[in-house]
Amino acid sequence: MQPGKMDQLITLRRVTRAQDAVGGTVETWADLTTVFAHIRALAGREESDAQRVNPVTRYKAVIWWKGDGNGAPFYTAADKVMWRGREYGIESVAPIGRNERMELRLVEGAVT
Repeated sequence: MQPGKMDQLITLRRVTRAQDAVGGTVETWADLTTVFAHIRALAGREESDAQRVNPVTRYKAVIWWKGDGNGAPFYTAADKVMWRGREYGIESVAPIGRNERMELRLVEGAVT
């Protein structure tokens, strides 16, 4: 893939947990980084849940590789992506080539 095709800015986010005043936990999402990505729509459909119809859209985002200390992808399915003001869950992360790029499978609107 040519670097010029990575023309969309996305922000990767990770959950942080902190203890609140009464001993419970509070989850907040913190921005990890903003990177350029090549994004392509894969599929769209509708899912039903509790008498509601929810549109579900899936995308593929390709970004430059970032690994952790063990050589595994730094980003995981527990993280999220913000793109064009909307939030997407990460379904999977897979390396491309010899850890040059990584493919993120994104989903918006899935029933959890």
